[in-house]
Amino acid sequence: MNTSAMDSGDARELLISGLGRRGFLRAATAVTTAGAAATLLSNDPAQAASSTKAPITAYPTEILQPGKGPVHGKHYLSSLPEQVRWGYVPSLDSRPVLRMRSGETVTVDTVSHEGLLEDQGRDPAAYFKGHGVPADQVLDDAIAIARDYTRTTRNFDVDGPHVVTGPIHVEEAQPGDVLKIEILSLLPRVPYGVVSSRHGKGALARQAVGSAPAGITLAEVMPPVSTDGRSTADPVHYGNVSVFTPVRRGGAGVLNGVVPLGTSGEVAFPLKPHMGMMGVAFASADALTAPALNSIPPSLGGGNIDINRLQQGATLYLPVFAEGALFYTGDPHMAMGNGEVALTAMEGSLRTTFRLTVCKQDSGEAPSVAFHYPFAETPDAWVAVGLSDPDGSQNGQINDLNIAMRRAVVNALDFLEHDLGMDRAVAYAYLSAAADFEVSQVVDRTVGVHGAIEKAHFTNRRHA
Repeated sequence: MNTSAMDSGDARELLISGLGRRGFLRAATAVTTAGAAATLLSNDPAQAASSTKAPITAYPTEILQPGKGPVHGKHYLSSLPEQVRWGYVPSLDSRPVLRMRSGETVTVDTVSHEGLLEDQGRDPAAYFKGHGVPADQVLDDAIAIARDYTRTTRNFDVDGPHVVTGPIHVEEAQPGDVLKIEILSLLPRVPYGVVSSRHGKGALARQAVGSAPAGITLAEVMPPVSTDGRSTADPVHYGNVSVFTPVRRGGAGVLNGVVPLGTSGEVAFPLKPHMGMMGVAFASADALTAPALNSIPPSLGGGNIDINRLQQGATLYLPVFAEGALFYTGDPHMAMGNGEVALTAMEGSLRTTFRLTVCKQDSGEAPSVAFHYPFAETPDAWVAVGLSDPDGSQNGQINDLNIAMRRAVVNALDFLEHDLGMDRAVAYAYLSAAADFEVSQVVDRTVGVHGAIEKAHFTNRRHA
């Protein structure tokens, strides 16, 4: 049985009040049992898409229903049922839902799967009403996706959870190219999110009934299990726990997610919106079984890569495997810690604007590593990516962080040597002394590590 840390009887109604045409958004969101109101105050989103060097987090002045509010891109793509896949990513021969030219911008209304899934009743209006959210503050596209049983017949035990929007055909993109994905703006569509642990997954998941993974005891498994090894909740739902997480404004204008601290306090952490999933078509549905196109594991085509550094102003580079690249996105996050240990981040729907640019071989427009492996860049760092099983060739997903770590180090070395001209042995020493290798996530079957190389360290680099 699904549970929540915030009882609906204690939640207050969300209220939106506009203060003029470009006024502030005030959303008194659901509260903890202590009864402290959570208030979201937003800024004017002007010029949010004009710069990737100095990101300005801009927030909407209304609930961003499909087609309503600011749209920064030349193109706009909603996430209505005919524009999404639920739990699966596009294949090499998928039909695009939008076509655009290289270098153009597109705004995508992404939808979080939280509130839509089977363990939450597959009825987002009812689920969020139970947490004090008025009907007009539940997204219409989320409701439409959950209700569209004809197109989205689902197997809760097999299908991925993510609402995947796309694919987008980018003209000029051919196999062997790189798709450069610049993240220009990220707008929360609603002032709330959800963090969930389900399916007996996560860093502390049981391996089987009565069995704990190496390094912990059965008593330390999360969600907790009973002494006979069975879930303390409905076994059909694996002891799933979903924590409704309202957003409120903290000090210095920071927007925070809020979770309860016992029965009389709260824990507040800053929002860091980013897309968990950005990818291009990588596999053929004819060559692989359907689960291989499941939305959960990332691949050489990106996908559910879950790197929390990919916020506004960041760039992701992906090798292209299909004509038109067939870009897709989903799994919007309002905040996520490295590791994503409980299974999900603070999931919450975002309106995201991308610039999609095709980079050709030898053009110098993309890092050399990106022509065969995902690679990222922020205003402050280059980010080398490592995945444990990026091509699915190891007869199933291998959750081995050692493999992911080694690949992240090799990709970092290749970048330092081939793109920055650094001696490889010296680069190895530098990485050991000064680079940060972080666990991206440990929950997506294929696990990830990313290494951040700070650009400030290379200010004295000689240029040809």
